[in-house]
Amino acid sequence: MKSLLRKISRLHVLVIGDVMLDHYIWGDAQRISPEAPVPVVDVDRETYTPGGAANVALNLASLGAKATIAGFFGNDDSGRRLAGLLKQKGVATIATPGTGATITKTRVLVRRQQLCRLDRESPQHDYHIEPARFEATFGKIIKQVDAVIFSDYAKGLLSDELVAKVSAMARANKVFVALDPKPKRQLNFREPDLITPNRSEALQLAGLEQAPHLPFPAAEVCARIYERYRPKHLVITLSEAGMLLSHQGKPGRTVPTMAREVFDVSGAGDTAIAALTLGLAAGASLDEAAHFANVASGVVVAKLGTATVTPAEVLAHLAEEK
Repeated sequence: MKSLLRKISRLHVLVIGDVMLDHYIWGDAQRISPEAPVPVVDVDRETYTPGGAANVALNLASLGAKATIAGFFGNDDSGRRLAGLLKQKGVATIATPGTGATITKTRVLVRRQQLCRLDRESPQHDYHIEPARFEATFGKIIKQVDAVIFSDYAKGLLSDELVAKVSAMARANKVFVALDPKPKRQLNFREPDLITPNRSEALQLAGLEQAPHLPFPAAEVCARIYERYRPKHLVITLSEAGMLLSHQGKPGRTVPTMAREVFDVSGAGDTAIAALTLGLAAGASLDEAAHFANVASGVVVAKLGTATVTPAEVLAHLAEEK
């Protein structure tokens, strides 16, 4: 694992997607409001962290790679705060054109339990990039990176044209391409090196509907996704069941989870695609990259809130497991 981490430290990855600011309000509630049957929260503190595609970039940087994030940063306090937080962590930013508010998610937590979430965002068309801008925005940096990750949170930045054009640029420069899809967007992508849907997203990509309590139809899902999208590697994250690996439409082994305890799964998918991409771009096999990603995700879900993982935490987690 130390050898892999050394190789990762030499990589540069570009993330393109829906950036967000995660805002946490921490407090306690010991009484009910006389105005309505709701708890009164006494606020203790507030914290902010990059979320969405920005959290993918933050995980890349935390694991030792060089990261650049391209996304929409609004001309508002949230946009400036988000860009500042990323700069503090060494993540370079490319502000894509657009109008509207920076996507912000505010979570109110009482005694480590989420009470509610407040979302602020503009209509999807405000974040859309015109095709004529693709070359100017991404043409130069594609030649400087080792991998590209499309991080789709269904907010409108990614489009069929953008994914197709940037993927073609990447292939021309032998750059690894990964995609974390949101099937409800129905992006028309083909032949990425890696896609990382979760269980429900994989079913949607395969065009299947299934009750949650039924066994996961791995063979049919993998075959259908490969037929439609032709990914080189498919990794389906199955929460506590681990990660299902698939190559050329055939299900392989399931890597069991390495999470000892789970406080919060928010952002775990961001960690997974960041670690998988770094592992594969560094020359690891799919099994090796999945093992690395499983360890990294196991560390993150033991933390509360949107979180990242460091090489030291990965090595410590492995040592404890042994």
